[in-house]
Amino acid sequence: MPVVDSADAAGRRVPGSGSGPGTAPGSAQVGTASTGTEHSSADRASALSAVPAAGSRRGMPPTGCVKFFYGPMDCGKSTLALQLDHNHSRQGRRGLLLTRLDRSRTGQISSRMGLSRAAVEADDDLDIAELVRACWAAGRRVDYVIVDEAQFFTPAQIEQLTQLADDVQVDVYAFGIATDFRGRMFPGSTRLFELADESIPLQVEVLCWCGRPARFNARVVDGVVAREGAQVVVADTATGTAEVRYQVLCRAHHRSGDLGPDSGEGTIPLVPAT
Repeated sequence: MPVVDSADAAGRRVPGSGSGPGTAPGSAQVGTASTGTEHSSADRASALSAVPAAGSRRGMPPTGCVKFFYGPMDCGKSTLALQLDHNHSRQGRRGLLLTRLDRSRTGQISSRMGLSRAAVEADDDLDIAELVRACWAAGRRVDYVIVDEAQFFTPAQIEQLTQLADDVQVDVYAFGIATDFRGRMFPGSTRLFELADESIPLQVEVLCWCGRPARFNARVVDGVVAREGAQVVVADTATGTAEVRYQVLCRAHHRSGDLGPDSGEGTIPLVPAT
């Protein structure tokens, strides 16, 4: 049956718009027949509105973050800690700075670039959660906690930091070394790897004397790489008059104990000479 042309309101003929087979009189036929599956954009939006947004907390209360920035000696951990504190404080946030056995040994976070800021010196008995509560009781707000030399904090203190993040939405930024002079994990660092939301290796590359990336912190006593001893040795705590210093090495030279042709290059004293 031929398609009948119809006329528009002005009397002009509109080709192919008239009634055809299976078309109700007076209705317009559009290209292809409807399949009955089309939905308007409003229908689609309505359907999607019932789907929770990806990553939404779905009614759960917010929590603070726990981030662990780690790397070998001399990779800029303390410098980054101070920069992060600066950035947050400029936006009106109030922070609490903690450290333990800083190179300056004066209750501050200090970097080898000459930057420093006062910090609370922690010991094994410090309850960090109670310290934050004491700050609040004194009228001082704490929005975030920065922990430098985090490897020296106890596993229990690391758990206190995660408690602050989860229970009272305090953000925690920890900075530290992962392994000791033997290449074994510090307990505090181990607990951070287990509990932190993010563990972030610092991107500043530290080199061994041979030019390869260095991630081992060798303890050097009387010019020899130490294999035994206390896990934590700060300043001149070794017996007698032995010179104690640290030098970053690649795995191969840490294993062999080779300090390079000029062992004075690339060494990192624990405390600057006075």
